[in-house]
Amino acid sequence: MDPEFGVGMAPRKREPWRTTLLLAYQSLGVVYGDLSISPLYVYKSTFAEDIKHSETNEEIFGALSFVFWTLTLIPLLKYVSIVLRADDNGEGGTFALYSLICRHANVSLLPNRQVADEELSTYKLECPPEVSEKSRIKVWLEKHKKLHTALLVMVMIGTCMVIGDGVLTPALSVFSAVSGLELSLSRDQHEYAVIPITCSILVFLFALQHYGTHRVGFLFAPIILSWLLCMSAIGLYNIIHWNPQVYQALNPYYMLKFLKKTRKSGWMSLGGILLCMTGSEAMFADLGHFSYSSIQLAFTSLVYPSLILGYMGQAAYLSKHHNLDASYQIGFYIAVPESVRWPVLVLAILASVVGSQAIISGTFSIINQSQSLSCFPRVKVVHTSDKIHGQIYIPEVNWMLMILCIAVTVGFRNTKRMGNASGLAVITVMLVTTCLMSLVIMLCWHRSPAWALVFLLLFGSIEALYFSASLIKFLEGAWLPILLALILLAVMFVWHHTTIKKYEFDLHNKVTLEWLLALGDKLGMVRVPGIGLVYTDLTSGVPANFCRFVTNLPAFHRVLVFVCVKSVPVPHVLPAERYLVGRVGPPGHRSYRCIVRYGYRDVHQDVDSFETELVESLVTFIKLDALFRCSDAERRDSSYERENALTVIGSNPLRRHLDYDDSHEGASSVEMSAGIYSPNGIELAASAQGPAIKKQVRFAAASPRVDERVLEELHELCEAREAGTAFILGHSHVQTKPESSLLKKLAVGVGYNFLRRNCRGPDVALRVPPASLLEVGMVYVL
Repeated sequence: MDPEFGVGMAPRKREPWRTTLLLAYQSLGVVYGDLSISPLYVYKSTFAEDIKHSETNEEIFGALSFVFWTLTLIPLLKYVSIVLRADDNGEGGTFALYSLICRHANVSLLPNRQVADEELSTYKLECPPEVSEKSRIKVWLEKHKKLHTALLVMVMIGTCMVIGDGVLTPALSVFSAVSGLELSLSRDQHEYAVIPITCSILVFLFALQHYGTHRVGFLFAPIILSWLLCMSAIGLYNIIHWNPQVYQALNPYYMLKFLKKTRKSGWMSLGGILLCMTGSEAMFADLGHFSYSSIQLAFTSLVYPSLILGYMGQAAYLSKHHNLDASYQIGFYIAVPESVRWPVLVLAILASVVGSQAIISGTFSIINQSQSLSCFPRVKVVHTSDKIHGQIYIPEVNWMLMILCIAVTVGFRNTKRMGNASGLAVITVMLVTTCLMSLVIMLCWHRSPAWALVFLLLFGSIEALYFSASLIKFLEGAWLPILLALILLAVMFVWHHTTIKKYEFDLHNKVTLEWLLALGDKLGMVRVPGIGLVYTDLTSGVPANFCRFVTNLPAFHRVLVFVCVKSVPVPHVLPAERYLVGRVGPPGHRSYRCIVRYGYRDVHQDVDSFETELVESLVTFIKLDALFRCSDAERRDSSYERENALTVIGSNPLRRHLDYDDSHEGASSVEMSAGIYSPNGIELAASAQGPAIKKQVRFAAASPRVDERVLEELHELCEAREAGTAFILGHSHVQTKPESSLLKKLAVGVGYNFLRRNCRGPDVALRVPPASLLEVGMVYVL
């Protein structure tokens, strides 16, 4: 099983124990890199300045008790036992929770939603809609449009904090690992050595991203495994050698003693303790790369015990050494025996690089998902592996992350400020997950609101305590993730809001089918050889950019295809269900509609394979359409008054739904039906998907006589393909109405247009060859 391809393409099965063990081993390098290196900086951040380590050991035992119960309640109980079960077809993360909620309640803001999307095999519901009862919470959420926006903003905040963590975690982890040099160098020497070495490692790390992690990924798991075993051995040695009674600190009573003695300073120091669960969110976010059982096995059998032994070992050593300078020497390396300190330093640096790699890859992934929901400007996405699904690299984001990481390292120059900033980003993402998870429990699992409230209060109160301790350190580093989140949130909200308004403008200004059919009778209108692909966001009707095109140039191609590339709230769309094909007008008009559906984790294929698959889908549709026109009396009339249905090419169940009304399309739902046919005989292979995946089209009749009109239509399609394909896209410019507010003029007129000019155009995002591109200027007045 390929762990990077994921289990989201099929229902979760009980895999053999050998497969589970292999996936658990491989997950160490991808999932647990960030979490496993947290002992490098937790105690050092906790005892930086807020509290001092005294001879009574109440501070260190209290900190150990907080670390133990935090790791037990949040990563073990919340994530491993509960949240990991809320997968979306095997996928995890913030967008998976949002996707589940959108499927079970009509709260999505994506405008081009269709009923046909619910026929997807990956569009799974926990209960059929006719069986499940509508709860009051669901009705309340669906009724208020502002709650839909608030839900999306919450998801955006979580996304922004994940991106912020992608800036802070590499700087913190590498800096903490390199800081081990301070025990071997003088104070002055280590100040001038640690920063340059950290920056050099960060530059090296980001410079390697374009090669893809699959080239060096085989080293990740052994490094983290060696690090965890090394940390466990050192921790066990320190417990036995220095203080075997340290296990008493696991009693929660020591947390109360800690807070009672340290009071406000102890509460503020919780911002350092929360770093012990940094990377817990990765267990859920990377669920699609592995499986629930493998992630659970790796954490419970190795990662969790190793972390507890590592923290206990440090506490045991510090409990017998009270003459340390808390701001300088309390850290991981002081508890490492001097004879093995240098090998451990090298291993820690390697482990920090692996942990940083995981969060950088996660940042690329979540930005790619944000693009699919129209929540982020288009950026270049490079797929670094032909064999491993999901391995991506975004050049612009990579270099921006590198610059920001180096700026954080040089600007903060100490673990305390970096820890404060990273802690706030981590705990905010966890709070967002807790809020979304409480909705999943009610809406998707159909549990009582009381269970959702218990989950929210239990874990939300713990995370709110840590959040308050981080927020109070606003001036000591916590301002950075807030600043980054505000900038990113403004960008994402402006882009998403304007995209929705542009869609509504297109919807309002689309032209009727009668107008298109009447073009052939107008003087001077000609049909030229070739295929014209008109890209639009609309799932029905004729877009305004095509109207502008034929008004200024009275000619269009012999074969016309209106193409809508859209995202649906599922992680993956099976290749056999990707294309919805239908006619626009009568068969003689040679006009079609093709809706291409992608999930938020799907890879968009290049234009060559897309063009080939599109033509193959049209061929299949023409044959199927002729078959059912001959067998259905209602469809013998070839003068189509409207678009009757769209056909899913390559699906198996025999289902047909007609009576599609063009006027029912709206921002929240579209009354669209899909005819899904499965007769018996001809197979059409999808060349771009490889030999393992085939589109199957079977005819019901044994050897039906092919209609001459069908042969003529197929012949014209073949000639048009040989004549060439033109890609017709709209080149948009957005203006605000004169009476618009100043804020809207700045956000839409200035902000959006600036982002549009400086991000990838739709032609680059859709991989359209420049030689075949026709751009039609469109002005949107919003």
